Amino acid sequence: MLPEKDFWQGKRVLLTGHTGFKGAWLSLWLQQMGAEVIGISLPPATQPNLFELLGMSNAMQSHICDIRQASELKHLVQTSRPDIVFHLAAQALVRTSYQQPLDTFATNVMGTAHLLDALRGQHGTRVVVAITTDKVYQNHEWVYPYRESDPLGGHDPYSASKAASEMVISSYFASFLRAQNTAVSSARAGNVIGGGDWSPDRLIPDAVRAWQTGHVLDIRRPDAVRPWQHVLEPLAGYLVLAQQLWAHPASAGPYNFGPHPAEAATVRKVIDMAQQAYKHGQVTFGAVDQGPHEAGLLALEIAKAKAVLGVEPRWNLLHTVQRTMDWYRRQALGESAQALCLADIADYEAG
Repeated sequence: MLPEKDFWQGKRVLLTGHTGFKGAWLSLWLQQMGAEVIGISLPPATQPNLFELLGMSNAMQSHICDIRQASELKHLVQTSRPDIVFHLAAQALVRTSYQQPLDTFATNVMGTAHLLDALRGQHGTRVVVAITTDKVYQNHEWVYPYRESDPLGGHDPYSASKAASEMVISSYFASFLRAQNTAVSSARAGNVIGGGDWSPDRLIPDAVRAWQTGHVLDIRRPDAVRPWQHVLEPLAGYLVLAQQLWAHPASAGPYNFGPHPAEAATVRKVIDMAQQAYKHGQVTFGAVDQGPHEAGLLALEIAKAKAVLGVEPRWNLLHTVQRTMDWYRRQALGESAQALCLADIADYEAG
């Protein structure tokens, strides 16, 4: 299953976090399918950033708003009158959550509550897809991939805040939004890579920054295992999930989106692939216990998304890494970020 252009044509779509990495990609894809996109977010957090490189502020309604500000957010939500909502706005970095735990909880938990509360009484809103993370699960470091029915939890503030936001999402749906025929799902995605991410403390952006400036990339926890996937994989899942909820509201609930469990790979393996694809760059691998606690082993079970939505990965890990590094290399040589993203979308849709 892929997103259906005819479905999205003319839909009013509210997207929080539209200035972020995934938000910019999703804004572009929705706009290309003919949706009327309204964004609510903080200003872009990095320079450069994909949102500005894509020129998306000229192609959509873009509102700068902190989702911790309940009254301002409510006004924007209610005046937007969305058919469908994608909630991506978040403090999304594990290491930042150790430095700023209160901001992380305020944004990820109360920000989510503020958005869902603003949708109370908005009977025209048919679908909400709230993006959380693969890290919402109580991680036992076991080899089995986590299913949507497994217990939630979190050691670090980021993971805990996202697990708590899952409770908020479930509560608002059960208590308020189901009764007004607004279908709500949470989407738990694995580690996402792709062209246009310049966030700090993320593997591929750190590699690109180091190698483009002739520095040695220092890797912490090289043997940590994650479910890596190209950014278009979960975005396609979110879009298909929204289509499913529109037609079949009873499908509401949590969904995992990630690679096939056997494709989960170590940081070392991904960096080896990236180094080969980029054709130059040096790497050193640090000690396993460097820095604050982070999960060592994590994989997702994606059987539900495949069975209910017909969604499964289209690009394997090697192709994902090669495509990502090619994007950064070509963009650094002067190619248009928008053209590169549109080419990735077209190739993804073509299979």
